[in-house]
Amino acid sequence: MKIYKSKIDWWLGLALIYPIFRSIVSITKGEWIGYLGIVLCFLIIVFISKSTRYIIAENQLIVKCMFIINNRIEISKIKKIEKTNSLLSSPALSLDRIAIKFNKYDEVYISPKERQKFIEDLLKINPEIEVTI
Repeated sequence: MKIYKSKIDWWLGLALIYPIFRSIVSITKGEWIGYLGIVLCFLIIVFISKSTRYIIAENQLIVKCMFIINNRIEISKIKKIEKTNSLLSSPALSLDRIAIKFNKYDEVYISPKERQKFIEDLLKINPEIEVTI
């Protein structure tokens, strides 16, 4: 079993700028709730970044994000891997993504930190995968 972490872009923190700013304003007004807001924002960032991962186990690619197993994909059914910058919601913490196309019309967007090694490990199991990166 091999585990790959998601690549993380700087923009992830941008999504939490407003809550952090509001928390700082609350702290300057002497409100304790501001401390709670800052702690929660940092915990969310850490939790999401530590829980998003891609696991190659035997003939399966398991895509996990938080407590949810989003996809279990049989590697033998993967048809194509291609580079994408799609903004669609996906278990990827970076916009530097790859699209994993499997079955007839299914696909998932992921962003493994060690992209080349990840693809090589998939190709060891299924050398028929078309790679266009």
